[in-house]
Amino acid sequence: MTSALARIWQDRVFYALVLPFAALTILFGIWPILLSVEMSFTASATALRATPTYVGVANYVSVLADPLFIASLTRTLVYTGLAVVANLAFALSAAALLDSTLLRRANLFVRLALFLPVVTPDVAGYVVWRWLFDRSFGALNAALDALGLPGFGGLSDPGSVLWAILVAELWHHAGFYMVIFLANLAIRDRALEEAAAIDGASAARRWVHVILPQLRPALTVNLVYATIQFLKTFTVVVVMTKGGPNDRTNFVSYYAYQLFDQGRYGEATTLATILFAVVIALSLLALRLSDREPGR
Repeated sequence: MTSALARIWQDRVFYALVLPFAALTILFGIWPILLSVEMSFTASATALRATPTYVGVANYVSVLADPLFIASLTRTLVYTGLAVVANLAFALSAAALLDSTLLRRANLFVRLALFLPVVTPDVAGYVVWRWLFDRSFGALNAALDALGLPGFGGLSDPGSVLWAILVAELWHHAGFYMVIFLANLAIRDRALEEAAAIDGASAARRWVHVILPQLRPALTVNLVYATIQFLKTFTVVVVMTKGGPNDRTNFVSYYAYQLFDQGRYGEATTLATILFAVVIALSLLALRLSDREPGR
């Protein structure tokens, strides 16, 4: 006991710096999550009272039997898969281009152009994209019409709306993943590439067999972060589509918001809890897959 207290005292500077952030995390992160989980076991009519009525797993049974929730969850998983692949592929391609000598003087400009959307307020950016994709007076369809090309269905067409919001989210998020890839590229061992080049390996082979394996830390971070980011897609839906058309963008997070807006607090927090569990499970799976040794 004495030795433990002595060790804590020796590390007092570390704990003095960490404790405020730990307290904030517990107060504004973990505690609200626990309250939300607790609310998912209560009747909606009494959920906000000081002494709510607990209904056990009744809300979970109701939600899991709801076809709208099943459709929403399926839609969320499909969109997450598409968004993760598209964002990481674009970010890696952009990082590879910026790491090369092809752009030269334009390198800094392109870096700023790709990263600027990351720090642009979500709502402001998505409002602009909503205007661009508008079927009646949007800039995109105006340009297509001027070129004599078919119009883009945009946000009002069930067949194109997912691709429209995917482009908007790629614009907003890909720069962040690109910066992480660039940071990893900057610290890679270039001697391995030189050795491979001397042995006659082509540029493509050097990328696949020498550079890409060294990018596993960045791939792991980006894969986990992107999985979490797109599973809880919400702001782009609120601003651009309101879950439509025909519920094509009614993801779990937005469906939970709709239920909460209707006063169905127990079911809404149940959806949030299920989504939280899915986020944790898929993030751990992504982390496990990223950490797996090649060939295993």
